[in-house]
Amino acid sequence: MSDGCKGDNMKVVVLIPALNPDDALVNTVRECISLGLRHIIVVDDGSAAEYQPVFDKVQEQGAMVLHHAHNRGKGAALKTGLEEITKHLPEMQGVVTADADGQHSPADILAVAKKMLEHPDSLVLGVRDFSGADVPSRSKFGNRLTASIFFLLTGTACSDTQTGLRGIPRSLFAAALRTNGERYDFEMNMLIDVARSRHTIVSVPIQTIYLEGNASSHFRVVRDSVLIYQQPLKYLAVALSSFVIDLGLFTVLSGKVFVGSAAGIWLSNIAARCLSGLYNFRMNQTWCFQAKERTMTQFVKYVALFVGVMLVSSAAVSILRVLPCPPTLTKAVVDTILFFVNYQVQKRWIFAGQQEDKS
Repeated sequence: MSDGCKGDNMKVVVLIPALNPDDALVNTVRECISLGLRHIIVVDDGSAAEYQPVFDKVQEQGAMVLHHAHNRGKGAALKTGLEEITKHLPEMQGVVTADADGQHSPADILAVAKKMLEHPDSLVLGVRDFSGADVPSRSKFGNRLTASIFFLLTGTACSDTQTGLRGIPRSLFAAALRTNGERYDFEMNMLIDVARSRHTIVSVPIQTIYLEGNASSHFRVVRDSVLIYQQPLKYLAVALSSFVIDLGLFTVLSGKVFVGSAAGIWLSNIAARCLSGLYNFRMNQTWCFQAKERTMTQFVKYVALFVGVMLVSSAAVSILRVLPCPPTLTKAVVDTILFFVNYQVQKRWIFAGQQEDKS
């Protein structure tokens, strides 16, 4: 193999979190070293005692092995490795994360490492092709669902949001270490944070390898899916509850207090929106986005958005009251459209800075 196809002298660490690994980990480490990827850190995430010989083998091959006393999760293992590199390997230009079960070929690990060095301010993803007949159905469905939610949240298309093969340049180390999540949610949260920041996401096509129907995966469908989707689910819950409060107040006010006039529609809509808006802001700030810094700055921006959306909603409902349908139904349709606009503005303007700081 020519030197151009190897990773000799490459200042990149291959970081592999491992829980109860088999000899696939040993093979991956050996082949990475043969390709010139000589800086390898394996994080034992609380594996059972009978798996210690596997870690002994990779250590004998030259890999550094770090240990968690108990299982803390994939995200925690990745952070442990990143902390080690940040503190003790300042010359390293980046890290490539890979799985321990042999689903990432060393050739693909090398390809991601090279692409990362070409893009020192971008997150590099090794993306798989899910169209093959050999791809497990749960993997196809899970990736399509996650990719759709990711696009809704960020406006960024990503064909493989669940890939564990990622190139993280040193410029993103601090952001990665501040990313929320200790288990599988860490990887999705980091993707969301990167998409919201000034950094771009670069894709590298890789082999799609599933061993025994992906039986070696430690991914727990229900628990880990809830962790991955918790932020979008929180946002949706806040939005729906705000919508119910807004619509309920509007119905009561327009039907019992301000009845039968355009002015009444405006007053009902403004009063309902004010109360539901305060609830929405506080819940998004403290529960969904967890962006508690700079409250006044956030609130001023939120009020500006709130007033703009309220005026557009009120004007639209008032204009459309000539239609042969109840004002409540008209308002529901108008506000559903405005919901998507509202979300994008909150994500990209109101809470974006704080989310980037937290990422």
